[in-house]
Amino acid sequence: MSSENLPQTPEQQGRKPRVAVVFGGRSSEHAISVVTAGAVLRSIDRSKYEVLPIGITTDGRWALTADAPERMAIADRQLPSVEALAESPDGTVVLPVDPASREVVYTEPGAVPKALGEVDVVFPVLHGPYGEDGTLQGLLELSGIPYVGCGVLSSAVGQDKDYMKRVFASYGLNVGPYVTIRPREWEADQAAATAKVLDFAGEHGWPLFVKPARAGSSIGITKVDDASGLDAAIREARRHDPKVIVEALLRGREIECGVLEFEDGPRASAPAEIPPVSSHDFYDFEAKYIDSATGLVPAPLTPEQTAEVQKLAIDAFEAASCEGLVRADFFLTEDGTFVINEINTMPGFTPISMYPRMWQESGIEYPELVDRLIQAALRRSTGLR
Repeated sequence: MSSENLPQTPEQQGRKPRVAVVFGGRSSEHAISVVTAGAVLRSIDRSKYEVLPIGITTDGRWALTADAPERMAIADRQLPSVEALAESPDGTVVLPVDPASREVVYTEPGAVPKALGEVDVVFPVLHGPYGEDGTLQGLLELSGIPYVGCGVLSSAVGQDKDYMKRVFASYGLNVGPYVTIRPREWEADQAAATAKVLDFAGEHGWPLFVKPARAGSSIGITKVDDASGLDAAIREARRHDPKVIVEALLRGREIECGVLEFEDGPRASAPAEIPPVSSHDFYDFEAKYIDSATGLVPAPLTPEQTAEVQKLAIDAFEAASCEGLVRADFFLTEDGTFVINEINTMPGFTPISMYPRMWQESGIEYPELVDRLIQAALRRSTGLR
């Protein structure tokens, strides 16, 4: 595409950059994405940016929503939704498919389409499939619209715990024992798939953690103490994803570390520790978001351990070809070894989320963190890079 066909910059047009905050989505993490969007919308500097909130409903419709962060929080244990925020029950936001134009259009049945103006950068705060997994990133690449966070490949790798672990192992990072049940395995022979997990348990012991391979926020995870609970746990995981991963228990401390891309490359935050939650069997969805279990920031580690986990977090960022931001989660085992559990390419930005808290401890307050991510996206082109 020749330079004369490229969209003009906001400065050339005499206006502020317009940021589309895209949230919600079709995954089981829909509500957490809405909560995250509320925090981001509340913190974007409106004197510096124009903001366009776009919600994706649970059935995949792109909706123009109210710019109302106060309506996006968890209240009285009730989860928010895009459907409740949408300006219309059937209006649709349409992104351009021509990289020479970033004009966003809003349509309603029986009405003339309405131009919403050009979008200069998308801040996608979707979690899970259909948003965090490279699908939205691919759409934005085709549209030629810069966006916050990881690209297509790293988003896909970061969403699929099976391939994520394969990538990390190939780069020499320690990963825990696991086994995967692929969709065709389960559909062809459930008994054989279950037997594979039982063989794994025979080698690594109980309990096991049965998880959807491509979900997050601890949704669909079951801690299984013996063979009697295995079948139900697999079926629960498959409610969220036909691909299931089963992990052995790693005894140790849960340590998290944030990575943020600066002008001179990625840097790691102060790490945090997720202490055991006495009211929950493990750090599940309710512990994270409903009962507001809090981590320790900074983690009580030695200076040597802090330096090591920060290096490993950056190593994981680089191994998966990440951009923008990542939260890397580790176990510090009883023998002093750090084992990487997973990365989150769009970690939670809720008021109680660990990623913003770790960067706050590192000297970057929430509004500055949001601004740095937007500025990094504006500097980066779409396409091969």
